[in-house]
Amino acid sequence: MKVAFATLGCRVNQYESEAMVEKFIREGYEVSEFDEFSDVYVINTCTVTNMGDKKSRQMIGRARRKNECAVIAVVGCYAQIAADEVASIEGVDVVLGSRNKGDIVYWVNRAREEKKQVIEVSDVLKNNVFEELNIKEYKDRTRAFLKIQDGCNRFCSYCLIPYARGAVCSKAPEKIISEVQELAASGFKEILLSGIHIASFGLDLEDNWNLVRILEEVDKVPGIERVRIGSIDPTFFTEGVIEKIVSFKKLCPHFHLSLQSGCDETLKRMNRRYTTRDYKTVVENLRRNIEDVSITTDIIVGFPGETEEEFNETYTFLKEIELSKMHVFKYSPRKGTKAAEIKEQIHGNIKEHRSHTLITLNNVLEKKYMNRFIGKSMNVLYEQRCKNNGNEFEGYTDNYIKVIGKSSENVEGEFHITKLIECEYDHIIGEI
Repeated sequence: MKVAFATLGCRVNQYESEAMVEKFIREGYEVSEFDEFSDVYVINTCTVTNMGDKKSRQMIGRARRKNECAVIAVVGCYAQIAADEVASIEGVDVVLGSRNKGDIVYWVNRAREEKKQVIEVSDVLKNNVFEELNIKEYKDRTRAFLKIQDGCNRFCSYCLIPYARGAVCSKAPEKIISEVQELAASGFKEILLSGIHIASFGLDLEDNWNLVRILEEVDKVPGIERVRIGSIDPTFFTEGVIEKIVSFKKLCPHFHLSLQSGCDETLKRMNRRYTTRDYKTVVENLRRNIEDVSITTDIIVGFPGETEEEFNETYTFLKEIELSKMHVFKYSPRKGTKAAEIKEQIHGNIKEHRSHTLITLNNVLEKKYMNRFIGKSMNVLYEQRCKNNGNEFEGYTDNYIKVIGKSSENVEGEFHITKLIECEYDHIIGEI
């Protein structure tokens, strides 16, 4: 039997898909590409935007056209939010919510044997138990992702994730350390701790566990040389936290601090729990205490009620603080959120213009940040061989600058001191 996966959305989804792939392999399945003929198709969905829902439906159609007799399983956030809608789509055999993925092989086999549709979607708002989806065999042996937290209690006005992922729940600390040790023993050099709202790690645990404490424990594990954390709320970085983390030897100087808007009025409507002054203070404290730190962010343009003046405030703020990279998103209304009910929705053409304006600014700031390191020699972990040139390898510095270096030998999975020579579009050419 063959199984194929399509994964939409965030790194947590990617992690969970890999874990589900392993479950199928252990049960004797062979993994195929999604565009190939397969007996089972699994679509791990995203519902952050309307486009995520649309892509999920497109994937269902593609799977059905490849094999009309296949079992199609739709899992994850879109299935959680709109189970009845997903179940009504022609050809869908299995619908599993965001915390029902652990038994996916059982439900797929049952749907195939009984030829009946299966819908298993629990109430995540009442479920605060961390679902164990662990990965033992990674495709590469360089960087491993480890999901340590799920759920979100923040309820930003534009976001469905608390309804799709449920309340905050954390992976048991002893299991995290054990998994990190296993990954180190398997040859991994770098680990990325991820979660839906990773700053909330430990809120549901006893014995005063929090993200700083788990980072401190991971920092002690022999073999792992770099530790990264996924996208994180800027309010996490208090002066006390910064004072503590600077002592961690393996924590990479790269932090993705979600901003969303550089205007305080817009932030209020978004129900974000900080001001631009708070954000700027965090950025300044990180830069003052951590050498060469890279700070990246997310920005939403065209949020309901965002006037031209408010957008200009965002532009000015971003130009002033000069982050190393910005991911720009056009606001997408999500039914069931407060933001979707705001009357002053922004026209698509205005969103497009504002998006283009910030992307242009990002290109300038990103290149400016990278140019600071031209001529310097930095330690690069090379992750993979470049597809277009067998003698070129792609890797990253600890502050997450992408580097392309040439070598006649295979340097995948290896650290090499590399002189940074020339800045290209989104990377630097290096000399190993």
